[in-house]
Amino acid sequence: MKERILDKIANDRNTVDAMAADQGLKDIRLSLYEYFIKYRYSYNFTWYGRPIIQYPDDIMAMQEIIFSVQPDLIVETGVAHGGSLILYASLCQLMGKGEVLGIDVDIRPHNRAAIEAHPMKDRITLLNASSTSETAMAKAREMAKGKEKVMVILDSNHTHAHVRDELRLYSDLVGKGSYLIVCDTAIEYCAADNWQGRDWGKGNNPKTAVDEFLRQNDRFAVDAELEKTLVFTASPGGYLKCTRSKSGD
Repeated sequence: MKERILDKIANDRNTVDAMAADQGLKDIRLSLYEYFIKYRYSYNFTWYGRPIIQYPDDIMAMQEIIFSVQPDLIVETGVAHGGSLILYASLCQLMGKGEVLGIDVDIRPHNRAAIEAHPMKDRITLLNASSTSETAMAKAREMAKGKEKVMVILDSNHTHAHVRDELRLYSDLVGKGSYLIVCDTAIEYCAADNWQGRDWGKGNNPKTAVDEFLRQNDRFAVDAELEKTLVFTASPGGYLKCTRSKSGD
């Protein structure tokens, strides 16, 4: 029985590799991004009663990462309706460990009230501040102090400059084996007119910030094996795994 299970895993990996290399599927994915944005597809889903504004593939990827890393603290920049915070907190609850810090420059009163009344509230701390402010960094450092494993998810302002600054500030909190995840890198692959009225767009977005960051920081690398499994991720090239400690090990 054990050999048969291992064979099944090997076959699955071969299939995943073939899927990742399929150019036709890649072309379809790029076309679908346009439809996903047009119809606000990510707004179709909730987690434990709160709008999550994420694609199903990314929700599953987060679950796999969190279970693998077993983080003591998850920091997310960008709160919106709080669905992602609830997702992370509920996974911490299932594991019996971990807490979540959500940072946003504008936490709307009705969203704060819903999060603070949620069954997962005891694992969540909310901070109303710019994610790049000293206030935010001081709180993140305070909560990370003494924690063995910290995971960071960047999902606030999507301009190149803002995400670049977030990467520079928050990367130091992440240790070897954990993740620094940058959301919505798919903006780079969509038509420029999708982002009219926004401060970001093609050439100025989280993907361009990630590319700059990886040229300057050798502690992180895109988790290519994970991303092979994701077809309709909003964050291609955004799942960054810490491969070295700050001491260089």
